Amino acid sequence: MKCENLDVWKRSAALSSELYLYFRESKDFSFKDQITRSGLSIPSNIAEGVERNSDKESIHFLDIAQGSCAELKTQIYIGMKIDYIDRENGKKWIEEVSAINRMIGGLKKSIKKELAT
Repeated sequence: MKCENLDVWKRSAALSSELYLYFRESKDFSFKDQITRSGLSIPSNIAEGVERNSDKESIHFLDIAQGSCAELKTQIYIGMKIDYIDRENGKKWIEEVSAINRMIGGLKKSIKKELAT
């Protein structure tokens, strides 16, 4: 399985790119760094997980990707609250992160199913 073939990887990579573009002019370097890093962590850990040779390792990296989803969601909510992120983009990103998180969960479930057989 190659990460480039997975919709979840494509969607999370696209979201990460959007975050980088949105915050490229931000002067709050710590917030910008934190939110772009958590966004980048999602497709990176998906890629690392699916490229691993062991199902156990794959699940571990997918768990990390899901943790990064929670981190990113938190940062988006805070960004909206402090007016760093407009509500339209914030809501769209929250929905996308939630969808990506569910997709990662489905991928983990299918790996665990294979592991059980």
